[in-house]
Amino acid sequence: MTPSTAPRVLILGANGRFGAAATQAFAAAGWQVLAQVRRPLAALPAGAQVVTMDLSDTAALASAAAGAHAVVYAINPVYTRWPTDLLPMARQGMAVAERLGAVFLLPGNVYNFGADMPPVLREDTPQTATGRKGRLRIALEAELQQRAASGQLRSIVLRAGDFFGSGSGTWLDQAIIKSLAKGKLVYPGPTDRVHAWTYLPDLAQAFVAAAARSAEGPAFRCWHHRSHDVTGAVLLDTIERLAHELGLAPAGPLKRGGLPWGVIRVGGWVVPIWRELAEMAYLWEVPHTLDGRALEAALGPLPHTPLDVALRATLRR
Repeated sequence: MTPSTAPRVLILGANGRFGAAATQAFAAAGWQVLAQVRRPLAALPAGAQVVTMDLSDTAALASAAAGAHAVVYAINPVYTRWPTDLLPMARQGMAVAERLGAVFLLPGNVYNFGADMPPVLREDTPQTATGRKGRLRIALEAELQQRAASGQLRSIVLRAGDFFGSGSGTWLDQAIIKSLAKGKLVYPGPTDRVHAWTYLPDLAQAFVAAAARSAEGPAFRCWHHRSHDVTGAVLLDTIERLAHELGLAPAGPLKRGGLPWGVIRVGGWVVPIWRELAEMAYLWEVPHTLDGRALEAALGPLPHTPLDVALRATLRR
């Protein structure tokens, strides 16, 4: 495959956590990557180029990405602005994909299932969201299904757990290991509950595989990406061991703490981001995992980096 014959992908939001991982994965797989960004990127992999048009400029973006086979929607609105921004921004991304005749690829999450979700989440698990953000995600996926049914747009949703392993801004770096150098770990919930985590380099490679096979099958597909399923205790034990091996924490046992959810809920009346975080606190209380067998049955074996290896790479960044 030469550069002129390589498939082309437009990654919307390439400077975010998932967008950066997707840019790396598609470029490594030999795709021509167009990385749409709002601010300059420090570095780009070989085979990638920056596109600076705004998401709302459908015509300009489609012109710059002419010939693109896939559009990866890696944009995540500011958490406090989901009610006003999530659907309109996603529709702008859909409009670009429609104009290009490209498949639209979206990273999904577990918000759709709500506080009553079962411990194992499959593609046919009922979606009974209990919060605004979950209902918005359901509405977004329903719109993709409607556009697929009308012949407007082909789309693929890959549902994943909590991100880690690419960039900053995750629960891992903003809470759990934030005070690691001071000898403390913080876990947002009970440490005996299983929580679904997703290593972003693995998810990005799954998107490459899905994009390569996107012309096959129905116009809308939703698959679950196999998660790393560990209790908080196992996660903290693993982080503590690796942090000592890497010299990232003081010698001796690390202190462990939790988050003051009661204070966060009360403070949410005046601090908008606390209100939004409190709405999703159940994710740390309710055990859940993602069953990825359907995805691998459709696309074949996919990378699943061992937790030790993934966390070691994450801590080294």
